Amino acid sequence: MLLKDILKNVNLTCNVKLNILALNTLEKANKNEVSFLENKKYIKDLKNTKAGAVFVKKEYESLVPSNTVALVCEEPYINLAKISKLFASKTILSQGKKAKIGSNTIIMPNVNIGFNVSIGDNCTILSGAYIGDNVSIGSNTIIQANVVIYKECIIGNDCLIHAGSIIGSDGFGFAQKNGKYIKIYQNGNVIIGNDVEIGSNCAIDRAVFDSTIISNGVRIDNLVHIAHNCFLGEGCILTGQVGLAGSSVLKQYVQMGAQSGIAGHLEIAAFTIISARGGVTKDIKDEKAQWSGFPLMKHKQWLRLQGKISQLLKR
Repeated sequence: MLLKDILKNVNLTCNVKLNILALNTLEKANKNEVSFLENKKYIKDLKNTKAGAVFVKKEYESLVPSNTVALVCEEPYINLAKISKLFASKTILSQGKKAKIGSNTIIMPNVNIGFNVSIGDNCTILSGAYIGDNVSIGSNTIIQANVVIYKECIIGNDCLIHAGSIIGSDGFGFAQKNGKYIKIYQNGNVIIGNDVEIGSNCAIDRAVFDSTIISNGVRIDNLVHIAHNCFLGEGCILTGQVGLAGSSVLKQYVQMGAQSGIAGHLEIAAFTIISARGGVTKDIKDEKAQWSGFPLMKHKQWLRLQGKISQLLKR
């Protein structure tokens, strides 16, 4: 799709002849992809981007690399939302290759399997499961009853996904203008590594573009929500009712207690422990530390605070 044709949807013009195939982040975009800058946190990525074109405000135009087309506008985020629909794949395919099923794999009745699906050896898929088009599932993986795996998602080897969980649903992405919400189409997918266990009734959202990634060895309890474009490093543990906002990055072996949560676009250092109901609103850079409460503080400091409060109540 030519860039000039895409820009007609946002009332912008461009004389550069450039073929655009997808949308992507500033960091990962290539010469045939469009990106945007809305959050100042990503100015460094703007300076180094290899994107073919970038929606930017006038004040940041000078930071756009010479090989990238600066699409100067007042509302980069709104414009990205408007063109995201152009790159959305079909909800379901009407034709394609029949699913490839490995040896010794058991598929119970009432399982829906889409086109171009690959399922490895020794898998078990229970009744009511929905496997969308272009999904890949590795060997020795168990999909329990009523699990939904949306189109284009990838599940590794030796995984266990418990009943009612949903992999690859749309992330909560909307741009607001004049009181109306413009949907940002979630055109990425979810990639789940090997030896991952996901509890029941969890929701792991697909990425806006690129992938939401759950690395090898992760353990996720029941009723956990992981938003679009999150990254969970190897061996992370998320217990019941944990919530991660979009683009959260957890390094390896982070542990999160029940009902704790992380605000979006934050990075959590390796081996961090977030106690139950802890609320993270800033990056955590210290490895191997435990944190508690809201506002978040070191666990020992939180314990001292609770002690002081207890003493006050006794007076």
